[in-house]
This record gives sequence, C-alpha cells and structure tokens, in this order.
Amino acid sequence: MDLVFCGTPRFAVPTLEATVRAGYRVRLVVTQPDRPSGRGQGLAASPVKQAALSLGLPVLQPETIKKNEEFRGRLEAVSPRVIVVVGYGRLIPPWMLQLPPLGNVNLHASLLPKYRGAAPIQWAIAYGETVTGNTTMLINEGLDTGDLLLQEEIGIAPDDTAVTLAPRMAEAGARLMVETLRRLEAGEIRPTPQDDSQASLAPLLEKQDGRIDFQRTAREIYNRIRGFQPWPGAHTTFRGKSLTLHAAFPLKNHRLPPGGLTVHGERLLAGCGAGTALEIRELQLEGKKRTTGAEFVRGYHLKPGETLGP
Repeated sequence: MDLVFCGTPRFAVPTLEATVRAGYRVRLVVTQPDRPSGRGQGLAASPVKQAALSLGLPVLQPETIKKNEEFRGRLEAVSPRVIVVVGYGRLIPPWMLQLPPLGNVNLHASLLPKYRGAAPIQWAIAYGETVTGNTTMLINEGLDTGDLLLQEEIGIAPDDTAVTLAPRMAEAGARLMVETLRRLEAGEIRPTPQDDSQASLAPLLEKQDGRIDFQRTAREIYNRIRGFQPWPGAHTTFRGKSLTLHAAFPLKNHRLPPGGLTVHGERLLAGCGAGTALEIRELQLEGKKRTTGAEFVRGYHLKPGETLGP
C-alpha cells in the first residue's frame, strides 16, 4: 500500500520506521522546514527528516500547505491510499483530507476525546492521571475530533515525567499505527464517533504554565514538575532570581506557609496548600548549575522566613 507520511518531532520517528519495516511503500515524507537551533542558531533538520534520509526516503518541506498548488500536485501525483500524520504541526486542509481513499490517519498520544491538543502527554501527567494511552483516528477539520479507529491504554508510573513517558508511548503508538493500517486496509475497522461531552483540552504549553503556584497542594505541584519537563519546566523565584525545580517529592502534614522554606537536617522543604509541603531534591538557580537540595542548603544559608515566589 502506498502512503505519504507527515510528521516532525522525535515522537513520530518510531511510527515512520515501523511503517517501513511493515512493508508499506512510503512514497513521500512531509515534515517542517529546517529551523534555527542551538546557541549558534544554525539550521537543524527535524527528527523525522533525519530518519527519512537515513531510510532513503524522499522528503518534502513546504512552508505552507493549505493553498500550496505545487505541494498539492506532488501529493496528487503520488496518489497515496492513506496519509499517516504524527505530530506534523500543520492543520490538514480539506483537499488533503479528501485525497486518499482510506483517509488521513493520525496517531494521538491520549485516549481521545480526553486531552485533545498539542501537549497531551504533558497535561495528562500534570493533572495526575495514572493511565493514558494512544489513539489512531481519521482526521477531520476539527481539533482532534475525528472518528476513532483503535486505542491502547498505557500506565503512567508515579515517577514518570514527560521525558520518560513519551518514548514508551511513541514505540507503542508505532505498533498501534501498523495494526490500524493493516485492519483499515482489510476493512476490519468501523470508525467510531467521539463523545464530545467527555472531551478535555491539552493546549500548547506556554512559559507561564510552568510558574509554580504554592497555593496548590504539594501533589499538584509535583505532578506539574513531572509533566512540564523539559519545557517550560516548573519555575519560581528565590532572592529575586529565577529558580527551576527539577525533582521533588510531596509530603503531607507540614504546617508551612505556601512558598515558605525550612530545612530538616539537609532536606529542603517548601510549604504548599492544604497543609502539605514539597521536599525539593534537585533545583537550579538562574545562572548556576543544577544542584541537589542538600547542596543548596549548604550553599545559601537560608534565613528565617525566606520564601519562594513573589
């Protein structure tokens, strides 16, 4: 079966590789243009482009696709039976939705209709979910609102972060996509409409999402620290400088004011809402190296009444 693959991030690479291993003819890989990256701001290829070139696949990187007649002509010439979309980063226009007989099949990293949007893995962890999963669906003109094809649950461990969970979900999603393509081609899947009443959103993360509100409980803050790695991170301020919390652990029954700091031995504790506290285990002050809570305690000699945050 001829297909076109549209994707950009590292999360999409296992699916591209799996479709090739499964024997599908990937006639074209569509990905975002090379973007400036790193301190030197040199142009860097997307992970999907790098994988496609290593597999010897043709790559196309249009700046826009909605009214791009050259791009449309290229896809029509390929005439794929299906278009696979994983984290491409562009809205798929109506003409592209109508092109392949089997539709545009998307891999989404949540159990839709929960967590529609650009950051489902991060928000699932941030909201304290213990189970998430992957969904394959037929793309329509809405935001992750298309008919469901297959779903698979994946557990979230108590210490999982977005960094540790995403690779597991990517590998599982690749297997799910191959099974979806096989069963779709054989006519063994009946697309199922989503229940919009059960929908929730997982919007693109912004810097402000990582700002720690110490009125939240320690468990809520802990989940956001896990979910918002590596970006935007969980950040606050200390002595007028930005402070990022990399690792912490929630504690109950600690009567500290929200944001208030105290030291138990060499353990650094911060007060949170509802009589809870965070043990801060790894942190990084603006302009300094990442350090442990114990090293921070030894180095900064906290004064009585010092706090985190504004």
